[in-house]
Amino acid sequence: MKERSHLYAEMNKERSKIMAKSKLPTAEDIRIGDRIVVTIKRLGINGEGVGYYRKKAVFIPGALPDEVVKAKVTRIEPSYIHAALVDVEKTSPDRQKPPCPVYEQCGGCQLQHLAYPAQLRAKEDIVREAFRRYTGLDDLPLKPILGMDDPWGYRNKAQLQVGVREGRVVTGLYSPGSHKLVDISGCPIQHPGVNETIDAARAVVEELRIPIYREKQREGCLRTIVARVGRASGEVQLTFITATRELPHRAELISRIRKRLPKVTTIAQNINSADTPLIFGEKTIILWGKERLDESLGQVQFSLSPRAFFQLNPEQTVKLYNAVRDAAALTGEELVVDAYCGTGTIGLWLAPQAREVRGVEIIPEATLDARRNAALSGADNARFYVGQAERLLPEWVRQGVRPDVIVVDPPRTGCDRKLLQAVIQARPQRLVYVSCNPSTLAKDCKVLLDGGFRLASVQPVDMFPHTSHVECCSLLIRNEK
Repeated sequence: MKERSHLYAEMNKERSKIMAKSKLPTAEDIRIGDRIVVTIKRLGINGEGVGYYRKKAVFIPGALPDEVVKAKVTRIEPSYIHAALVDVEKTSPDRQKPPCPVYEQCGGCQLQHLAYPAQLRAKEDIVREAFRRYTGLDDLPLKPILGMDDPWGYRNKAQLQVGVREGRVVTGLYSPGSHKLVDISGCPIQHPGVNETIDAARAVVEELRIPIYREKQREGCLRTIVARVGRASGEVQLTFITATRELPHRAELISRIRKRLPKVTTIAQNINSADTPLIFGEKTIILWGKERLDESLGQVQFSLSPRAFFQLNPEQTVKLYNAVRDAAALTGEELVVDAYCGTGTIGLWLAPQAREVRGVEIIPEATLDARRNAALSGADNARFYVGQAERLLPEWVRQGVRPDVIVVDPPRTGCDRKLLQAVIQARPQRLVYVSCNPSTLAKDCKVLLDGGFRLASVQPVDMFPHTSHVECCSLLIRNEK
């Protein structure tokens, strides 16, 4: 034992000498501001490079897999380190120059500096890593990610803050971690019609000198401009969000917008006077035109109010919903429960192949939209209920109504634990889990696997190219006992 202790002591001395010569800190004595050299192994859930320094995970925004980078430590936690990229000593062959001139300031995208095929590979790895970490599954039934042929100009809606810089009205997003407004005119991931609408609306606002809301002083009028383009209809819906009910130069604003933007079919005003990060307030007034924007996905018809949620990338939404339909494997005899149905999109997509669809949504307005969309689409076998699925589902089971297929599409935080238990107790043959967060998906799948399901497949879909987000459609099948 003494010989072994002596050997360890000598090894530690030698390690200290090497560290001193390299002028790099050890994990034990590292401080904020220190410079470290890290080899990047993969991308993290937020698109940052992930490597290891003395067995401690290091997260470095802007770094790419297979790169060797020099970074400055910005935050230290017991099990990980945050650092800022200083220099790339070995560059990935997949690194590229971002086409957006304000990419690094905006923060809306995280991966424009990575070639698109490499983005898709990285997103598959993000899903694998999440399941490995939270379920212990090394042999994940992962299907190849569904990407876009043209991953630009796909976002059909923009919600841009309005501000004033050097006497000019600007529209954009706040830079991450600050209150600096970044002008994103001509954003390459927005639909061209959205960019055109926002730019013209901004120009008219400036011409008419409509007072811009100043958050610190809580003075002024215009807070946000929202534009949505109907991919199928070609219609444009334009909404001005104001802090006051009065909208100065209202008549002239409408007249000039209609003249410059003939595709606009709705001009609306939403009033949000609260001190809140929420974009929309409760009151919406149609200033001119149609109350709703017509849109469709496949054979499903939608009628969208200015506040209504709708998927931001319709092309990829069709691929995602087709993956849901394939996973559900409906024959026309099944009862399908859509537990987070929203405005009914997934349930209505499945309705033609199902005996009955029951959608559950906690927000009454969304449920009304779902019923309206069902009527527009002729889906008379789809019914939508206001309430919590974790309460309604057990009630239906007690009444002898047991679903054959359950679909969940929860928020980023994942499913409520009570809902997971309700699903386990309902014992559907198939559970289709749609998720925009691989980490919470994997955590919830662990509960379901322990509750008697097996994971049959995971289908990633790239809903938002050039960002770190990755959507998944997972199929879980009940184990027969």
